[in-house]
Amino acid sequence: MSVPATGAPKPGSSPLAPPAAPAAPRPLGGFAAGLALVLLAVLVGVVAERASGGSSSAVPAAATMAAPTGRTTTVAVTAEGMRFQPSQITVPAGDRLIIELSNHDTRRHDLVLATGAKSGAVGAGGTVRFDAGVISGPVSGWCSLPGHRQAGMTLSISTGAHPGGHAAPTAAASPQAARIDFMAAPGPGFQAHDATAPVPPTGRVHRLDLRVQEVQREVAPGVRQQLWTFNGTAPGPVLRGRVGDTFEITLSNDGSVDHGVDFHAGALAPDGPMRPIEPGERLTYRFTATKAGIWMYHCSTMPMLLHIGNGMYGAVIIDPPGLAPVDREYVLVQSELYLGPPDEPGDLAKMQAERPDAVVFNGHATQYAHHALTARAGDRVRFWVLDAGPSRSSSFHVVGGQFDTVYAEGRWLLRPADPGGAQVLQLHPAGGGFVETVLPEAGHYPFVSHAMVDAERGARGVIEVSAR
Repeated sequence: MSVPATGAPKPGSSPLAPPAAPAAPRPLGGFAAGLALVLLAVLVGVVAERASGGSSSAVPAAATMAAPTGRTTTVAVTAEGMRFQPSQITVPAGDRLIIELSNHDTRRHDLVLATGAKSGAVGAGGTVRFDAGVISGPVSGWCSLPGHRQAGMTLSISTGAHPGGHAAPTAAASPQAARIDFMAAPGPGFQAHDATAPVPPTGRVHRLDLRVQEVQREVAPGVRQQLWTFNGTAPGPVLRGRVGDTFEITLSNDGSVDHGVDFHAGALAPDGPMRPIEPGERLTYRFTATKAGIWMYHCSTMPMLLHIGNGMYGAVIIDPPGLAPVDREYVLVQSELYLGPPDEPGDLAKMQAERPDAVVFNGHATQYAHHALTARAGDRVRFWVLDAGPSRSSSFHVVGGQFDTVYAEGRWLLRPADPGGAQVLQLHPAGGGFVETVLPEAGHYPFVSHAMVDAERGARGVIEVSAR
């Protein structure tokens, strides 16, 4: 069964059973224009970064042709640790090259050459021989699985006629990532991610079917990407429990490449439960929560930068003992978007350079600027915040509000009885905590990451507070 992101369990049901579908978020309608003025009180300008596109596509082999010699050269190549060994091969010009590829890794790999020759997928422990053709000049090769080439799985072939020479792949032109209009409304039919926190469960053992799914989603107004997700959403479902609770997760891979999962809320040897599994496989991950906090979970498969940056992350809330109830409770997961071409996965080259196109709460740029969170004047509101990164920090702030409660990374930093207050919750990547505030009067209270460049590129929203 799936863990809901919102809603209370029915009596007698599992605390993680899906609730009734939440009410559709209420659009702000005519408030959108006024919202721009409210936000502009703290935000100046609109930043829409465009970073360089990714690499990938076949390239010509050598420009200089050598006459075939009639001889054959055979070379053994191993794939291990996201590298080919050897990574450079020298072949006499005009020889036919046979590559014997052995996969000593625990994951599937392949080898594709710029000439079009390819090994096909090779599973863990497997070996294949394939004909690379007559080598008459420099040829480049790489693993074609998503992110593996960018992570360093490349091979260079040179000829004896050109000692030491090898050509780097020349990327063909590819479709450009869309430019984001950060003041535009989401596309037709868009529904905001429900940020309401799940209610604290009553049971002590929580079971969840967590499925890897590749989906097309709007991630910014009018901009769609292929996301790798847990249960079809980025972030994935929010889990909740108490110290001492046990979580039993069944991970199923319905995607096209290998994936795994790492739950920070549990302490255990990662060798077994965090191993990557191939499409069609499944595993059981069982852990006991021993410490309170809001904990990240994410794909554990290399390159993790690509898997997390493309949507594979979520939150587990383990309540501190004696946590008091509040009037409203929300979960906001901050992350970055690194856009690839439309309807394709994110761009690993941008992730490696840390050049995000957007910084978002709950998977979509500015969604809560158009579908506001709600409260009533005088309500005590708790915001659980997780910085999923993968790389940028967060500085969560509510414009017009002051925090009288701050809990970060397992520590109480401020309580209502203390004389001081706080203006931000500061978090590094993978860090989490919560803040509480009482919003004093009706109005519209923007919330942002107070790293202003990130607020301007999507990390913002609004709390619409009504009179009692």
